[in-house]
Order: sequence, then structure tokens, then C-alpha cells
Amino acid sequence: MKGSKGFLRIFLFVVLSGAGGFLLSLTGLSIGWMIGTLIMATVLSFTRPKFLSIPNNKAGIPKYWLYIGQCILGIELGQKMNTTVLFTFRDNGLAISIMLLLSISFSLLAGFILWKYSNLNMLTSFFATAPGGMSTMPGIADEVGANTGVVSIIQTVRVFLVILTIPVLLSSWFSNQVNTEFSNIISSETISFEPNQILMTIILVLVAVVGYFLGKYLKFPAPWLIGSMVSVAIFKSFSPLFFGHDLLAWWPHELIIFSQIFIGASIGSRFIKSMFIGIKKTLIISSLCTIILIFSILVCAYIVSTITGITFITSALAFAPGGVAEMTTTAVVLKGDPTFVVAVQVLRIIAVCVTLPPVFKLLNYWDLKKNSHTQISA
Repeated sequence: MKGSKGFLRIFLFVVLSGAGGFLLSLTGLSIGWMIGTLIMATVLSFTRPKFLSIPNNKAGIPKYWLYIGQCILGIELGQKMNTTVLFTFRDNGLAISIMLLLSISFSLLAGFILWKYSNLNMLTSFFATAPGGMSTMPGIADEVGANTGVVSIIQTVRVFLVILTIPVLLSSWFSNQVNTEFSNIISSETISFEPNQILMTIILVLVAVVGYFLGKYLKFPAPWLIGSMVSVAIFKSFSPLFFGHDLLAWWPHELIIFSQIFIGASIGSRFIKSMFIGIKKTLIISSLCTIILIFSILVCAYIVSTITGITFITSALAFAPGGVAEMTTTAVVLKGDPTFVVAVQVLRIIAVCVTLPPVFKLLNYWDLKKNSHTQISA
């Protein structure tokens, strides 16, 4: 009984958070569902009303809410994935590589500033600002002895700021175009429905679950998103060979709204007041660095868009230092190229996770060695 009551209260938390998304969506903001849900969930987590059972820890509500949202998004992307993204990489590989290097360099600069002007040590500062994924970097930081709690807080705040700025700016700048395309898509997708599509939907969900386990085994970042997307894309590509035609699933666009609600509520639930005790100066410096990083990325994304012909929405979201699921969801809603966004975001995470931790350890070793020599000479 206790478990069922706990679930109902968490469910109520998600519903109330989603109500915030609904209210913001009434303003015409295309990404309003996720932003409004995120804001409402954060307010509820801070105020902690007694009738809600909100876990008093940085993990927030149970992770299966986030996983469901990511899985919905992964299936959506898997059905849309095609070879266009490969041709885009082939034609614009140099510009994409330079942009990835720039985004990583900006993050390193932010880490250096945080280290110099806060009371954090070098390892914690660099891991806190590295754009390697909110769920990935704290785990790696723990392995090398950085302050995992501070890394988690700053990473969460960074993603929060990115979600509150880049999607809102893009949605505002391109609101007329996006709203027209969105209404056209809704009207075209709700015209036809066949009962046998339900079976295909069930099959896609099962394929996505298999993809998650494979992604987890292969250590993919965000396996519920990446694994399900890749597995569904492969299944959809080969289904005509086995069935003689392309199988269609019942997959209404409204499911993306649920994805936004689950992802937004999960992130917002991680904010609790105790996180910010004693690190006011650190948070101010890291937030300023994040804001500068965001606008630097937007400028660079505009340059890349001008040179390559990739739309500015796609370019900005692909290189934004936010979460894979959050930026990809925004790309779906704003009608960018979500598969390209996923590909670039995953490439950045892999590059950061593979290359930066050894660099951070080496820099930390040199710093400790330098300090020890200074103390001896003194």
C-alpha cells in the first residue's frame, strides 16, 4: 500500500509539473511543454508541498520517468532516421570537427576560470564544466577523486540554463515558421489510423527495449535514447525486406509532449535547497561562464550555418552544451534535424569522455607537483 501511495504522489508531481508545461504552451512557445514542466518541477522541488512525496535527494523522482521520456524520443527519431545525416557529415566534416573542438575549448576555458576564481580544486572545476553529459561526468569524476556532489550540481545547473535559454531563443526567433509547420504535421498525422498499426507500435517498443540493453552493454551515453533510436532505425530499414513493405506504427505526435513532460519533470525534481548551501560564489561564477559559453556557441553555430547551409536551429542545438535528450527533443519540436543533433551531441560526449579525463588528470598532476615544489622551496 505504501509503495502504491508513493507512486501516486510521484505521479501527481509529474502531472502538476506537466500543468506548468501546458500553461506555458498556451503562450505559443513551441518548446513550452518542456520548459514549463521544468520550471514547475523545480518550484515544486524547492517548496516541497506536504501532499507530494518528492525524494529529498539529488536523484529526484525515480529514473524510469526519464527513461520513458528518452525511449519515446528514441523511437520517434529511429523512425525518422535516414542517410541524410551521413551525407551532411561527409560534406561538412571539417566545419563540424572545428565546431566540436571550439565547444570543448570554451568549456575548458570555463573550467579554468572556475578553478582560478572559486575555492574548487582543479579536477572538480574541469569536470564540473566539461560538456560530457549530466549523467556521465559525475561518475568519471568520482573515479579520479573530484568532488562528485559539486560536479553534479554544476552540471545540472548548466543543463538547466541551456534548456532555459537556447530552446526559448530559437523558438522565439522562428516562432511563425515553427508553428505553421507544427500545425501542418499534426493535421497530416491525425488523419489516418489503422488497427494493425497498434501491433507495429508494440513491436517498435520491444525493439527499443532490446536496443537499450545493447546500448547499455556497449556503454552508449543515454542508452534509452541512443540504443532505442539505433535499434528502431535498423529495424525500420530492414523491415521491407522481410514484410515486403514499410511497416507503419501508430505514433501520434502528441507522444513527444509526454516525452517533454517526463524529461522536464525528471530534471526539475533534482533541484533541492540543500544543494546550494555554501557554494553561492561557485554557482555564480559557473553560471556566468555557462551564459558566456551559450552565446559563444550560438555565434559559432551561426557561422557554421552560414558556411555549410545547415539550418541555424539544427546547428545551434547540435553544438549546445546541454543534454542529448533535451536538445534532441527541442530539435523535434522546432523541426530541425534531430538525427543530426543526436549524432553531433553523442560525438561530443564521446570525445569529452575519452580525451578530457586523462588531460584533467595530467593537469592536476602538474599542479600538485608545482605546489609541492613551491612548498619545499619555501
